[in-house]
Amino acid sequence: MFIENFKVESPNVKYSQTEIQSVYNYETTELVHENRNGAYQWIIKPKSVKYEFKTNTHVPKLGVMLVGWGGNNGSTLTGGVIANREGISWATKDKIQQANYFGSLTQASAIRVGSYQGEEIYAPFKSLLPMVNPDDIVFGGWDISNMNLADAMGRAKVFDIDLQKQLRPYMESMVPLPGIYDHDFIAAHQEERGNMGIKGTKKRQVHQVIKDMREFKEKNKVDKLVVLWTANIERYIRVMVGLNDTTENLLGLPLEQKMRAEIFPFHPCLPIACVTENVPFINGSLQNTFVPGLIDFAIQKNCLIGGDDFKSGQTKMKSVLVDFLVGAGIKPTSIVSYNHLGNNDGMNLSAPQTFRSKEISKSNVVDDMVNSNAILYEPGEHPDHVVVIKYVPYVADSKRAMDEYTSEIFMGGKNTIVLHNTCEDSFLAAPIILDLVLLAELSTRIQFKAEKEGKFHSFHPVATIFSYLTKAPLVPPGTPVVNALSKQRAMLENIMRACVGLAPENNMILEYK
Repeated sequence: MFIENFKVESPNVKYSQTEIQSVYNYETTELVHENRNGAYQWIIKPKSVKYEFKTNTHVPKLGVMLVGWGGNNGSTLTGGVIANREGISWATKDKIQQANYFGSLTQASAIRVGSYQGEEIYAPFKSLLPMVNPDDIVFGGWDISNMNLADAMGRAKVFDIDLQKQLRPYMESMVPLPGIYDHDFIAAHQEERGNMGIKGTKKRQVHQVIKDMREFKEKNKVDKLVVLWTANIERYIRVMVGLNDTTENLLGLPLEQKMRAEIFPFHPCLPIACVTENVPFINGSLQNTFVPGLIDFAIQKNCLIGGDDFKSGQTKMKSVLVDFLVGAGIKPTSIVSYNHLGNNDGMNLSAPQTFRSKEISKSNVVDDMVNSNAILYEPGEHPDHVVVIKYVPYVADSKRAMDEYTSEIFMGGKNTIVLHNTCEDSFLAAPIILDLVLLAELSTRIQFKAEKEGKFHSFHPVATIFSYLTKAPLVPPGTPVVNALSKQRAMLENIMRACVGLAPENNMILEYK
């Protein structure tokens, strides 16, 4: 059964006009190393911690500024939201298509809320807590191309022509602000698209980004702002002691000196501006934007940051399949991933320095699953993992991904699984971007405290709640990285449940046993 509206009735939950308060018992285990009868052994002990959650129910008017607004992802998301808001339908060769938010966790997925007379009851994910309606988002952003969003949509060749014609009147007046264009960090063949940029010193560029955000917020009368990077990948920057390893070093030296040291391109500039203004910043690409000094800066300012590349196609499948294999006692020994695509992202990745960023991100997604099973893997042992990406202009935004998983099975046997995945890249990425900005805004309204803590506090500024949606999730120092997709989804779902007083899902279904 599927229900649209529900309310939790429990002595542990209180609703008011302004907030939801809930009490949540967090059950976990802890390990203790004890000496018993002269021998050391690990003892597992149950542990229960009571948390109080407080969620502001006021839904603000949200502004979203995208870095790379005129790219495939930015134009696709903007056009898709307009089509949903205006109720647009269009003719394809198969049918009359209605606008929808398919592919969005928050808008198109459901969550189990209980059972009734032996039947499982599900409700929309977005119904658990008051969330921003995507139709109400005001979009803006930066780009290195001055092409308006209607022409950018035509250049991207993602939407059907009939839909493009209907969207054009809404998008012709949308023009990106000049971005920061650094030739040393962007693949050389992107220069043909780059016809504008913020001039002057790095310090002036950071100040201009701050000015842009303030003016956008004032002009559009938005209550909150979220900034997300969906521009092309820039090459990695060097993390160096004395330059970007601490907040003091990151902000203390003249920005031009960092520029000369080749460690200060656009991607740290923009989050520095966002953290300064306490605007949540989400990185949707693979460069190492979050250098240690920037992470420290965000923690000091208690400003939400998170991300690292959208987990849309091949990597999402990998985080499911490897989790299944290792969990089933099957030993993956070789994982080979081949991609080819023809959009601007594919062109950018044909440059070795930018592909290296992608290769690092894709190759790390199985680490935690491999490390979880020492029966299968010796210390330091790891599957051979190779990633290849090629640029094929003809296929445009339709990305092809081919994977081969070779595993050892019972008594020396071998098992090989081969997948072929064809996906329209921007149609997968756009709803992920939408989820990221909606969850970023929501998380700024949630506070909690443990039973021994004196006051409520927000989530850690390094937001791990994005891990379901991002390829190489950024986590706070000392926090384990979880890449298994089912665990990531369960974490996010159970946080939402805790905020409204629902117990976490454990899938025991004891009531039917």
